[in-house]
Amino acid sequence: MERLLNFIYEFRAFFTFLFLELLCAWLVIENNQYQSTKYFNSSNQVSAQLLGFSQGVREYFSLRTINEDLARENAELRRDLERTRIQLTEATADTARINQFDFVSAKVMANSTHLYKNFITINKGKADGLAPGMAVIGDAGAVGKVKSVSDRYAVVISLLNVDEQVSGMIKRTHHFGTVRWNGIDQRHTTLQFIPRHAAPVVGDTIVTSGYNAVFPEGIMIGLITDVTLRPETPFWDIEIELSQDFGRLAFVEVIKSKLKHEKDSLEKVTRGEPR
Repeated sequence: MERLLNFIYEFRAFFTFLFLELLCAWLVIENNQYQSTKYFNSSNQVSAQLLGFSQGVREYFSLRTINEDLARENAELRRDLERTRIQLTEATADTARINQFDFVSAKVMANSTHLYKNFITINKGKADGLAPGMAVIGDAGAVGKVKSVSDRYAVVISLLNVDEQVSGMIKRTHHFGTVRWNGIDQRHTTLQFIPRHAAPVVGDTIVTSGYNAVFPEGIMIGLITDVTLRPETPFWDIEIELSQDFGRLAFVEVIKSKLKHEKDSLEKVTRGEPR
């Protein structure tokens, strides 16, 4: 305290001058309309900038929570949309069939796109009801299937994996084939086993067929960018530009199919395969 008093006493002339300057400034502002208006306009502008900066900082640190909330809302909207689609297209009142798909939002924790066999790690697992074989989609289309799960994490085999195959369909003609990556370009894949008479064209939309009970029907895969028919082959060579940009995946949705086990069991019994 003594040091503080000594400091004030030593610089008393400066503090007196500063006090008088502030007093003069206040008197000028208080007694002159022009100066008063300019001061308050300037102070309001500075205050607004400071408040805007402060709000921007708060919003930045809350982005994670906002994104997670939006991802959950998207999952709920997709579920409701899928239920409506089934009711309209299948004209059924069977609640088990209408509610056969459920959507779980998950955050991408790791993602590779430059290998021949690419995988994605997400932050949901057995505790959230996930199991191997479940379909995974992004904001723009199909992403892959769950390969393995732990209690809190799951690894997804990406469509950018030469071992992964998805049943795809030309939306315009309803001809179906197999979507399989050729390991060349992360933005393009191929559609195989489309017969000669199908007549696909550049610009056709490719969606999931729904035949394997993993993906619902109609999930976007991509657009045809090139079609070639060689004389000696029974199938078209078709290249697709993927609708989902795998290089910017942040959140995905895992699709839980409640009727898949029933369908798979029936098919195995019919074919005489052990369950």
